[in-house]
Amino acid sequence: MASLWLPFTQMKNKKERINAVSGKGSYLFLQDGRAVIDLVSSWWVNVHGHGREEIAAAIYQQALKLEHVLFADLQHEGAYRLIEKLSSHLPSSLHHFFFSDDGSTAVEVALKMATQYWKNRKEAKRNKWIVFEGSYHGDSVGCMSLGQRGPFTAAFQDLLFEVFSLPFPATYENDSEVEQKEAKTLELFSALLKKEKGRIAAVFIEPLVQGASGMRMCREKFLIALEAEVRKEGCLLVYDEVMTGFGRTGEWFSLVKSATCPDLLCLAKGLTGGFLPLALTICTQKIYDAFLGEDLALTFYHGHSYTANPLGCAAAIASLELLEKEEAFRKIEAMHRKELQPFFQEPTIEKIRLCGTIAAMDLKVEEKGYGSFVGEKIQKLALERGIYLRPLGNVLYLLPPYSITSKELAFSYEVIRECLKEI
Repeated sequence: MASLWLPFTQMKNKKERINAVSGKGSYLFLQDGRAVIDLVSSWWVNVHGHGREEIAAAIYQQALKLEHVLFADLQHEGAYRLIEKLSSHLPSSLHHFFFSDDGSTAVEVALKMATQYWKNRKEAKRNKWIVFEGSYHGDSVGCMSLGQRGPFTAAFQDLLFEVFSLPFPATYENDSEVEQKEAKTLELFSALLKKEKGRIAAVFIEPLVQGASGMRMCREKFLIALEAEVRKEGCLLVYDEVMTGFGRTGEWFSLVKSATCPDLLCLAKGLTGGFLPLALTICTQKIYDAFLGEDLALTFYHGHSYTANPLGCAAAIASLELLEKEEAFRKIEAMHRKELQPFFQEPTIEKIRLCGTIAAMDLKVEEKGYGSFVGEKIQKLALERGIYLRPLGNVLYLLPPYSITSKELAFSYEVIRECLKEI
């Protein structure tokens, strides 16, 4: 008998089967007839809401012309149109685009680019990496090495390379200690750069919001100071904006919101509006130039079968056009802030935080993190009441598509309050 093996799921305990059959706007429609508000944007990929006909039509029209082509000997116009359109929303220094297919591979590409960059420049001693506690960059081996060690990576520990991990100055509303946390991290960072001078290859960070570790947020001020330290040392700065890109933080990108610029930028998830897998790793001129030359050993030997898939590019272009036309992400932070006010008096809640379209809060429970089962209880209760959540252990978060209305969001917060009372 054929069976599905689901991601991040202990299949021994998986008994309930819930089929989604369609989606429209902020809603998913389930096989049992229920309509639920998708408050996780279907794993953070759906930008505009479900069923946007503009994107579907673009994919259809492209499929009638060219569904795919080997993107090495041959290219196609859609890839050029996409990077030109995207360039207008990025710093001018980021203008070399390498296609792949998902967030993990976008980061893996950045890791390989950074490694080979220093080798090509005859500076192979720069082979050490700095990351931040709580980071998550994907599930391939390189990405796991860059991420937080824990239950999800324990089985693969022997495959992972070592990194330097610094405290992430996570903050929240009314945080009186944020200045001290930032100062401590920057002090440790500066000391590490000094100790390992000339040996650090790159610093990897999820700018403004660490997603998988619980929607932990830092300030723009910290990114500005971090970039300044990186520039003084001369190593590379890599932004993993797989989750934070395309309006999630209330601006097109975290780098725009913080007025900073990395050497390498990783994009995926919202790139196609949630319709098809597609990813980009974008770099500056100095990195691109290091791979040019008569010596074939300088070549970046990396690629994917579906690189720059024309259907994905068509979806991405249509999605970007909708973002440019509507910029609906700009309205959501104010909506969140209004609905969050009663939660500041909720005794079971702490560390309320907000960044653009993303709102999060911690449940006060003894068992925190992914080991906490309270999230599963709330998810079940919320689904019964008409909203789809996927808590990160004891962390409740709302990351809705930009189609969300004030009425839908108010209803969602009311459901959460009901669930809190019940448990």
